[in-house]
Amino acid sequence: MSHRNARLTFHGRRLLVERVRTGRPVAHVAAEMGISRVTAHKWVRRWRAEGEKGLHDRSSRPRTTPHRTAGAIEARVCRLRQDRKLGPARIGPILGLPASTVHRVLVRHGLNRLSFLDRPTGQVIRRYERDRPGELVHVDVKKLGRIPDGGGHKVLGRAAGRANQDRRNGTGYAYLHTALDDHTRLAYTEDLPDEKAATCAAFLRRATAWFAQQGVTVERVLTDNAWAYTKNTWRQTCHELGISPRWTRPWRPQTNGKVERFHRTLLEEWAYQRPYTSDRERQATFPDWLDWYNYHRPHTGIDGQTPASRVTNLSGQHN
Repeated sequence: MSHRNARLTFHGRRLLVERVRTGRPVAHVAAEMGISRVTAHKWVRRWRAEGEKGLHDRSSRPRTTPHRTAGAIEARVCRLRQDRKLGPARIGPILGLPASTVHRVLVRHGLNRLSFLDRPTGQVIRRYERDRPGELVHVDVKKLGRIPDGGGHKVLGRAAGRANQDRRNGTGYAYLHTALDDHTRLAYTEDLPDEKAATCAAFLRRATAWFAQQGVTVERVLTDNAWAYTKNTWRQTCHELGISPRWTRPWRPQTNGKVERFHRTLLEEWAYQRPYTSDRERQATFPDWLDWYNYHRPHTGIDGQTPASRVTNLSGQHN
């Protein structure tokens, strides 16, 4: 990629070559394009040797790095990271390396963050993203304590919030059912009274209809192995909707990590964003928050784009 202040982009180099091909002196063409003779001759030589391919930018990476850490030592760094979960400051003294060198090795091998690893095994978690909207939709339920009228512990203090823990007399729980598209990160969420098989199946029907309104056809759905998702009710609903059901491996919640991360965002930016005096007050703010998430919030997982920007001709995309 050309530097933003570069005098010559690929198209400028091609223009340079085209003018030289007419028989004009390289020095004259260089002067009128505001570049040095040396630069002009360089691109002309590359064009003559490689053709138009030679006019593209080349990597500035050196051909050899004689002082790079030996492969055997890098392997030991990676092994300490994966087996013992140590950081650069602790690996360095063990191997006699500066912490900065250890950090560069970990970055090179994709081990610089513990979140990149499966904690029990130390294996690198394989990241993936589906190629098109609807190819895979993640579904999950987040259990969230309801807020009693007058406010919970964030408003009245910790002691007053303990009433929620009493199943018979407490305020109870909200079950937030979410369907999130893997490619776009578009999300559809409902607050439902439980997570029974019939409730989950009915939610899937409504979620599929909502995605269809956005121009997204759901092809596969991925869930964990919760009781409701393993029953015939769920399987039959998927069959009727023409959806292929998939399940995560047991004890591997990161496989469904995109919807898990959405629920974390939901809690941080909506549910716990400020004190609410009632559950009705909190629920009343949710549609606006979800609209902001889908249409206006830059998503770091998709290079700062909004989920809506990844769907062609999505209704309300430019509101």
